[in-house]
Amino acid sequence: QVQLVESGGGLVQAGESLRLSCAASGNIFSVNTMAWYRQAPGKQRDLVASITRGGTTVYSDSVKGRFTISRDNAKNTVYLQMNSLKPEDTAVYYCNADVKRTMLSLLNYWGHGTQVTVSA
Repeated sequence: QVQLVESGGGLVQAGESLRLSCAASGNIFSVNTMAWYRQAPGKQRDLVASITRGGTTVYSDSVKGRFTISRDNAKNTVYLQMNSLKPEDTAVYYCNADVKRTMLSLLNYWGHGTQVTVSA
């Protein structure tokens, strides 16, 4: 089995920063694209940022210039550095990853989420 565990969420004031981490563990042959999504109450779960194994990144327009996604392939870990946080960033942040447990099997996994709350 494969597990994704997020950490680093919390309560901060507008303008402050947080750094989220997500570590993949279990039966892993390789970890391909990793990503962060977020979901606010009553809203859709949307992509925040993604990063390929080679380091190619994609950001949503709402966080571009403020957030930075990175990864450590040796640790199967993805990070999200969030700067200049705004109240509208408040959401549960979910880690997502495409994982090969064998050379021929690719599956997508979700973490359970970590709460980020930004007060005005």
